[in-house]
This record gives sequence, C-alpha cells and structure tokens, in this order.
Amino acid sequence: MQTAKEIFLELLKPDGKPERELKQYEALHMCLYDPINTFLRGNRRRGSVSIDRWGTTISFPEDAPGAIPVHTPELTVCPDVTRWREVVHAPDLAASCTAGWEECRKKAREATGDDKLLAGFMGTGIFEQCHFLMDFENTLTAFYEHPDEMHELIEYITEYRLGYVKLLIDNLQPDVIFSHDDWGAKNAMFMKPEMWREFFKEPYRRFYGYIRSRGCIAVHHADSYLVPIVEDMAEIGIQVWQGTLPENDIPALQAQLKGKLVLMGGMGAAIDRADATSEEILAFARKTLNTCCPGGHFIPSITYGLPGAVYPQVDKYINEAIDEYNARLHFPKFPAAPVPRRRRTAPLADAKKVQAETLNEQGDAFAAIASAIKRGQQKKLLSLVEKALADGESAQDILAKGLIVGMNELGEDFSASRAFVPEMLIAARCMTAATQVLKPHMVGEDGGSRSIGCACIGTVRGDMHDIGKNLVKIMFEGSGIEVYDLGADVPPEKFVETAAEHGCNIIACSSLLTTTMQEMRSVVELAEKAGIRDKVTIMIGGAPISQSFCDEIGADIYTADAASAARMAVKLLTKG
Repeated sequence: MQTAKEIFLELLKPDGKPERELKQYEALHMCLYDPINTFLRGNRRRGSVSIDRWGTTISFPEDAPGAIPVHTPELTVCPDVTRWREVVHAPDLAASCTAGWEECRKKAREATGDDKLLAGFMGTGIFEQCHFLMDFENTLTAFYEHPDEMHELIEYITEYRLGYVKLLIDNLQPDVIFSHDDWGAKNAMFMKPEMWREFFKEPYRRFYGYIRSRGCIAVHHADSYLVPIVEDMAEIGIQVWQGTLPENDIPALQAQLKGKLVLMGGMGAAIDRADATSEEILAFARKTLNTCCPGGHFIPSITYGLPGAVYPQVDKYINEAIDEYNARLHFPKFPAAPVPRRRRTAPLADAKKVQAETLNEQGDAFAAIASAIKRGQQKKLLSLVEKALADGESAQDILAKGLIVGMNELGEDFSASRAFVPEMLIAARCMTAATQVLKPHMVGEDGGSRSIGCACIGTVRGDMHDIGKNLVKIMFEGSGIEVYDLGADVPPEKFVETAAEHGCNIIACSSLLTTTMQEMRSVVELAEKAGIRDKVTIMIGGAPISQSFCDEIGADIYTADAASAARMAVKLLTKG
C-alpha cells in the first residue's frame, strides 16, 4: 500500500502509477512556523489589521481565506514607481532570522514522519509583492507607463526571494517549496500572457530553477485562470500548480499537458459557505472527482493556498467524497479529449480590419476618438477632443459617439479576453482626462454637468477586496454614469442611505468572499424598508455570485464582469 508521500511522488512522474487519489493536502506537512514566517507574518492574525516588514498595511478578516493589503493615499508604500528606491526596503532576513532553526526543523520532521513531505511555505510572490507595495491599479498601469522601473523593482524583489528560499532550504531542509503568487482572477489573467512573459517568466525561471537545483519539489499556488501560460509554468520548473480552479477546464488541461504539470485543486470556493448543505458539497465533490480524476496527474483539494476550508464541515464532506471515490473499482482510461471552453472569445483583428479601422478614423472624428481611448493614447485623445470641440461638435456627441463607444468596445474586448485589466485602467485614465476637457461644455438646464444617471457602488461589509468594484466604477464613469464610490467593507445601511440622499438610480454591490454574500440580501431588505426599492435597481457581482443567488435574494441584475455591468447599466438608464 502506497503512503501519501509515495502517491505524491508517483504523480510527478509522466508515467506514474498512484494507487489512489490523495485527500487534499494529506501528503504535505505545511511548515508555517519557521523563523522566517514567524518574523514576516507573526503578527498576522484573523480579525486583525497589521503592518508587515515591508511597511504594507495588511487586513485579515475573520472569515476570509487569507489576508489582503489595504491601500489609501496615506498607506501605500510606493505610490510612484519611479521613486521606488527611496521607499522600498526589503527586510534583512539573514540578520533577523538566525535563531530557532534546529528546534523548528526537529518539530517539522516529527510532524512530517515517513508518510508525508515537508513543505516550506513562502507567501506573497513577486507580482503580489509589487501590488502590496504599490496598489493593484498602479502596478498594472506601470507595466505600460514605467516598464524600466518595473523591471528594476521586480529584479529587486526576485533577489530578495532568492535569498529567502536559500535561507529556508539551508536551514529547514524541506522536501517541497510551496510558493504563492496569484496571476489572475476566476475567468481571466490580470494581464496579457505576453506581458506576464516579459516581466515574470524569467524571474520565476531563476526562482524555480534554483529550487529544483537544490533537490526540492516546486509547488506554485495561484487560484486563478491561467490556461494561456500553463505550458510556460511547466517550462520554468513548476511541478505542481496548486489552486487550479474549475474554470480552467481541468480535463482539457490534463489532455494538453500529458503529465508535465500536476494540477491540484478543483474544489472551488462556491461550496465553502456556512449554508452549504452536505448534499450540495458531496454532489460538487463527486462531480469534480468523476470529471478530473480519470485524466490523471490530479490532486483533488480546496483551491486555497493552505489546508482547510473557511468552514471546517466543507473539508469533511470533500474528504468523504474522495474516500467514496477511492473505494470504487476504476479501470484505466485514455485522457479525455479537450473540451471547448465556454468563455466568450474572439480572434484578434487581422491586418485588413486594422487598416479599415485606420481609414475610418481618418475620416471620422468620433471613430478616431474611440480608437485613441481604446489604445490608451492620452495625448492624441486630448488633441482629438480639443479639435472636435473647435470644429463645432457638441461635448455630448463627443462623449456619446466617441468616448463611450470606445470604452464599450474595449469592454467587449475585455469580456472576450482580447484586453486585460491594465488596458482598462489606462483607458479609464484617458476617459478621466478627456471628460475634464468636456465638463465646461456639458452643462444641463440646471447648470450642472450632464450624466445619464447616478449609481453608488461598494464592496459589502466584511470584504476588503476592491479590484472588481474599481473596474465596475471605471466602466460606469466611462459610460457617462455619475458614481459615488463607497469603498470596501461597506455596511448595508450605507448603500441605502447614499442612494436615498443622492437619488441614485443604481446600487451596485460587490463581494469576493462567500462569507460576505449574505450582506447583499441585507441591502435588498433595507432598501425595501427605506421605501426606495421601487426607485433603485440593485446590481450584484463578484466571484461567488450567480444568477440563482441574485434571484434568491431579490436583487435585480447579476453580471459576470465589469464590462457587462456597464452595458446593463447604460441599457437600464437609457431604456435602450
């Protein structure tokens, strides 16, 4: 009978023959108490806010799977990447983490025993460290606006990570290095695959190459959509991709990779809820096992980067389903053929189409404006807007026929994975600059600036994640909607009070955590009690949200991404 350790090692072989499916993290003892982790993360506890060794403010909500950085103008360590050398200072691990290794190593080896592998844990990877220091939006736009400085900062962080992992391997003597870095969201990468390759592929090739050269197994955590770069991940030395979300179409990846990468995950956060029933959890787990296990090189587990669901009963039923699966008789199967993804995609424009668009731009001021904002060409855009005004075009037409058209087209590209978050952010900055030029020319009968409607938006109480919310805000404003941004961790009462005070047409609520979803129900109920429910449309979105949940709580509109949210909002407000 193979031990959990032996099964894990078999999975790493292209032609390995594991006797059964592993139960989540059972083959790994995760050492989270070594002197480096104690130094870096010792003050990081659930339900608290702390400051890490780089100076970043960190929030760790009570019911969240992990901690997140908090950014305000006052708290952001490096708001200007061109001055990063002045403000970014890596902690001196060699000087601060010298004591306690022998005791830690003894404790870890006793806990690991002969049946498991000892895993050294490294959180906050290279990309994460960038946006912990700079904030998410500044990081992604800096790839375009300040590429040289970003390369320099990434090199600095990479050297720090190499020193970190050398110290960890020298002193802990682990079998596995388990490293974190999220490169995408549920349905898309945060950046173009080409951009990831330009900035992160070679630094990570050095990092994982060093780990492999020391005889350690390389495990990378990213609970993200990463289909476009899985071959790259295997190429640079990653052996196990932990956190593989179901949205990555695991059977198709298994057929594509042919054992080059072990996929660990499949059990998404959709079932990690306080109200999830045993029947629901078991059904989800059984479906995952039946779908993914026959393809091989798969470890079923919760997709979080550490053992354990937020709600302990979830793990119990996942493991029960795995035991049940292992007890059945299984016959060898050929890998399943790749299944086409359901995500909407479209090919990039060919040369003839680009040429046609260029000719159209030359003859159409509005088309030229739309093109400039899509391409993030701010100087050109402002020149085109000024010229259009001088030529007698109305500010409203420039907005509606040029700027909004361009933002909508970019939104379509974003939904179809032709554009990514950085392009959206840069276009948003262009939109802000252009609307400042137009504002003096866009005055309504009451003397105020025109807009097609008004919305208040925020991430619900208990949830500090604001990336998705910020994208929706950008798309709303780019579509001519006045937005009251309430930020993150917003109580239900604040949504309703703001909507009533400002006469908002829309309340938009975002959530990333399954533990905070029910706050949206409270928003709906409070809007009813306040007597404004028939005057306001409640829109909801976020990773765990679905149309069925929207229907269940009585909200009005669910959308899967920011671009779709803006399109639905414009349709609602213009009755188009």
